[in-house]
Amino acid sequence: MSCITVEKVMTEKDRASAIDVIEQVFQREKKWISTAQEQLPRILEERGSFSWFLARVGNRPAGVLRLMYDPPLELPDEYDVRLQPGVNIEKMKREGRYVEIGRFMIKHEFRKNPRIALRLMRTATREVLERDYTHFITDVFEGEPNSPLNFHTRVLGFEVIGKHLFGDLNCSSTRIILTLDILKVYRRIRNNRSRVYKELTEGMRGILERKLAAAGPRLQG
Repeated sequence: MSCITVEKVMTEKDRASAIDVIEQVFQREKKWISTAQEQLPRILEERGSFSWFLARVGNRPAGVLRLMYDPPLELPDEYDVRLQPGVNIEKMKREGRYVEIGRFMIKHEFRKNPRIALRLMRTATREVLERDYTHFITDVFEGEPNSPLNFHTRVLGFEVIGKHLFGDLNCSSTRIILTLDILKVYRRIRNNRSRVYKELTEGMRGILERKLAAAGPRLQG
């Protein structure tokens, strides 16, 4: 099996490879955007508001993931958001520091290899932890072919907190809003021997254990 590598997009060469993935998946296959070039800016900062990660299989671009730090948790009225009973945005702000996962995509020819998505998530999670963020938030499309909904909820442990009808991608499907408390999930799976969880936490158990110990009362109950 070819080697899977994941790197943060910092060079023009990496940017071009990431755009190749975006163009194939979001522009040509899904038709959710009109042009891939506008998705990824030319100037990339080491610790800016956005981080992009590129997965390769051998030398071939295979997948992309984007992080947005401190996203607005209140979506515009025109998105027609419907939150689950008991979800309180102000409480979310008080109790967590959020990072949005977006533009998470794998090229069609690589989708039978789940390790690509797991490696992207692992690399992204390491940066999130190093920057002292605590939660992920993301949208997935309801009923969309190859939807990552089951992967997010059943494998990674994301929780559904609401839905909205409109967004920044050209898709008519309802968006399902998901969140994940990183340390809460790690506490649950830390002793699990599943290969999936080992892949997700490889090389990060030290930082996860330190943060779990420091979190203390936040994770009680």
